[in-house]
Amino acid sequence: MASYVINILPFSSPTCPLHSEPKKPSNLHFLGNSLCQQPVNLTSCKSQIQPVLAAINVEEKVEGEIGKEKPKFRWVEIGPNIPEEQKQAISQLPFKMTKRCKALMRQIICFNDKKGSLPGLLSAWVKIMKPRRKDWLSILKELNKMEHPLYLEVAEIALLEESFEANVRDYTKIIHFYGMNNQLEEAERTRLAMEERGFVSDQVTLTAMIHMYSKAGNLTLAEETFEELKLLGQPLDRRSYGSMIMAYIRAGMPEKGEMILREMDAQEIRAGSEVYKALLRAYSIVGDADGAQRVFDAIQLAGIPPDDRTCAVLLNAYGMAGQSQNAYATFENMWRAGIEPSDRCVALVLAAYEKENKLIQALDFLMGLEREKLIIGKEASEVLAEWFGRLGVVKEVELVLREYATGCETDLGSAGQSACDRFSVLLRRRIFHIRLRGALLTSEANLHWVAGTVLPASISE
Repeated sequence: MASYVINILPFSSPTCPLHSEPKKPSNLHFLGNSLCQQPVNLTSCKSQIQPVLAAINVEEKVEGEIGKEKPKFRWVEIGPNIPEEQKQAISQLPFKMTKRCKALMRQIICFNDKKGSLPGLLSAWVKIMKPRRKDWLSILKELNKMEHPLYLEVAEIALLEESFEANVRDYTKIIHFYGMNNQLEEAERTRLAMEERGFVSDQVTLTAMIHMYSKAGNLTLAEETFEELKLLGQPLDRRSYGSMIMAYIRAGMPEKGEMILREMDAQEIRAGSEVYKALLRAYSIVGDADGAQRVFDAIQLAGIPPDDRTCAVLLNAYGMAGQSQNAYATFENMWRAGIEPSDRCVALVLAAYEKENKLIQALDFLMGLEREKLIIGKEASEVLAEWFGRLGVVKEVELVLREYATGCETDLGSAGQSACDRFSVLLRRRIFHIRLRGALLTSEANLHWVAGTVLPASISE
């Protein structure tokens, strides 16, 4: 029909004359080159051909739109001829899951692009099964549990479905998910979409944003969001404060984090133990013994009982600061408090003595441990072995080791034991400490090191 119209149009005699004013291009250019080259104004023409042309125009536009439209999803029940992996996943679906939810889960597990689009699948499910909010939540919970790659896409599509009855918390969960995966742009886009749909960011949403910015190392955005959080006019909870403290810790600014901790104490809000310990580690890493001690005291005031790991972090701070006396005092305090020190704690005290070149005090410390029947482990032995090597007194140590290894083969084990293993056994013997100490003091190579050291009047058992 279209080609017929094109051929007869130049020879037809319309009942109305053509306008003499400037010709306007016709909306029929797509019909053929002959019309495109000589535009004709047919707006006021009452030819019998006009309805036919209009019909062709509309028909071809509709056909073009249909051609561009994505094929709709065709709901077909999943049969037995599927891969074993998919069968296994389907068999593990919860027994109490409703039939409508299991029907969708089977489709999602076996979904591929050839079957259509995911929005089409969910739209078909909504139309056929008429789900309610609890059905959507059941689907999302199971997809999250399975760590299914389509979880997030299904969740975002669900937000737009009326039957899902989306609220602020649903958007917050997606924002938090993006934040956990450091997908800042997607999280910000989700928050923007939430606010465009009339939802207001609340304390939980903004806290999730702060946590995300903190993990990404973007302190500026974290601070801006924290100020926005304060403008809500609601009392902040421990999570909101804790997220900002962690942001300062990750930015290498524990002092500002401690200021927020004091602000929390003023409002009688206790931070989580993980926040206290993270702040303690931040001070310990840089060797700020005063800051570490303040946080350690705050931990106890908050009612969090310290353990050997917490004490080890404080010992490390004193060791890095070169305060061996305070390190030893901390060790004694934890011992009196009933906290059994680990081998790492012993090693940290020895490292603190090493930093100040206090070998005699270190040996006295080891003798005290022997009296308390505390076993010296590999880490503490390695600290001593490396220390002796740097002092150049390895020969003296080897002499004492050889002397006692001969008479202690049963305790020392095989001849192939390492020096650290032999240290571990021999350092438990008080007589070994005394002989080793005497060997070091009489060594000419070590006389310059012990000069000026105040020695005890006598050395005896």
